[in-house]
Amino acid sequence: MDLYSIRRELNSGKSIYDIPMRVTYYARVSTEKDEQLHSLSAQIKYYSDMIKQNSNWKFVEGYIDEGLSATSVKKRESFLTMIEDAKSGKFDFVITKEISRFSRNTVDSIQYTQQLLTCGVGVLFQSDNINTLLPDSELRLTIMSSIAQDEVRKISERVRFGFRRAIEKGSVLGNNKIWGYKKDNGKLVIVEEEAEIIREIFDMYVNRHFGMRVISRVLGEKGIKNSRNNDLAASTIRNIISNPKYKGYYCGNKTQKYDYRHNARKYIEPGEWVVYEDKENVPPIVSEELWERANRILNKRGTAIKEAAAAGAYNNRYRYSGKIICMNHGTSYHHKIYRYKSGVREAWQCKVYTEKGKSACDSPAVYTTESDEAMKKICGDMIAQKADIIRDLIKIYADAAGRSTIERELAQYRLNINDLMKKKDRLLELSIQGRISDDEFEYRNNLFNAGIEEAEDKIRQLEEDREKNKGIAGMISTFRELISSELDFEEGISDGMVDAILDRIEVKKTDRKNVVQLYVYLKTEDKARLFLVKRKRGSEASVCAGSYT
Repeated sequence: MDLYSIRRELNSGKSIYDIPMRVTYYARVSTEKDEQLHSLSAQIKYYSDMIKQNSNWKFVEGYIDEGLSATSVKKRESFLTMIEDAKSGKFDFVITKEISRFSRNTVDSIQYTQQLLTCGVGVLFQSDNINTLLPDSELRLTIMSSIAQDEVRKISERVRFGFRRAIEKGSVLGNNKIWGYKKDNGKLVIVEEEAEIIREIFDMYVNRHFGMRVISRVLGEKGIKNSRNNDLAASTIRNIISNPKYKGYYCGNKTQKYDYRHNARKYIEPGEWVVYEDKENVPPIVSEELWERANRILNKRGTAIKEAAAAGAYNNRYRYSGKIICMNHGTSYHHKIYRYKSGVREAWQCKVYTEKGKSACDSPAVYTTESDEAMKKICGDMIAQKADIIRDLIKIYADAAGRSTIERELAQYRLNINDLMKKKDRLLELSIQGRISDDEFEYRNNLFNAGIEEAEDKIRQLEEDREKNKGIAGMISTFRELISSELDFEEGISDGMVDAILDRIEVKKTDRKNVVQLYVYLKTEDKARLFLVKRKRGSEASVCAGSYT
């Protein structure tokens, strides 16, 4: 029966139970706890029996969502399926327990009930005694939905209060995705298999002087991956090293939600975290002494990078400063001057070797002339590709410069979300006042929702970029002039050329005496170029180009 006919029957004095209709129901609980699931089964039986026992109604199989919040409908698959089936004309009437079963968001509640009415489908909110087929339903629905939405706000405040109380009591909060542990009744329990990985990370970082990237590669080679089957990101390893839980300390209040209606979270500065020793609820995986050593190293490196970046001079004192890396330890090579009978030579040696000697690191030294020879061969290959090289390098630095605007863009996107939320509220008022049609309301509200979702995605992406951003920046016009002149190679290889195109050179010892492997990574290429350095007594070494690796 169509909507017009149903309303005519109601106006004649009949009740909804007297009108022939195809009737279904919608049931939902907000958690997957046993008592809630029992409530769900009770709802299903009640509404199934209620519909089937009415001889005027034809039963249509119901729609059920388990353990999902009503704050938003985005992840409620059965609910969204019900909306699509309504558009296909599969039923005339929906029975549900109360407005909060549909949504606790006022805009969503009204939007979806109006959308169903557009499809000729009414909704009975039984506990609230609201039938959307009746003329006064919209005003009552708006009032009740607003009350339900305010209840969500109150629940959010109670949850936040509960979190604060839990922190005071030392109950471990957060999700279960923490390497080395599992949660059990507010306490952490060590998962020994994962704990061994944590101990290995700390050992590699502190005792073997491995950098983040090298640790990631070593673990990846052992088959240790993240949930997406990728190597652990450097940021993940950094978070592991800096997490006080691994030394047996409680750590809470690390994030907070911006608003109860959205999932976006603000990451709190470490100085505001709640941290204290609690080895009963948070058993340590590494010793406190090892954790402290690791974080002194981490903080020292971080401070050095920030200070150098602020001064614009990080690792730029010599041509290959910060660009030659030991493959054994993942540490930078240090500049050295070696004096031989044949004269003075500029060389580079692993930091660990210079501090602790050959027993700590047997990686070979690299002479500047050898690195220069490899770079000259690369530059020779590039001459024919000058225009493309300029374009690619300018893009690299343009992207780097763009990252310097991250904070401004984050602020703008958050303002955009706030503006869109205000527009949604104004749109709702226009709809309630009858100043816009249902179709226009739906169209414009969907546009606002899409804009909010897109802005939230941009915020997440920018926050990830901010973590990766190490302060790289530069003047694009200056780089263009520099790169163009350097690619002419009229005066051979230069510091500017090396800085413009070279990302790093990784050094590896071979089994052959006086033969060294150099893996050269350029900023414009994904793969490394392999060079073999063959040294001969009393003469300059020969540098042979190999294949890409």
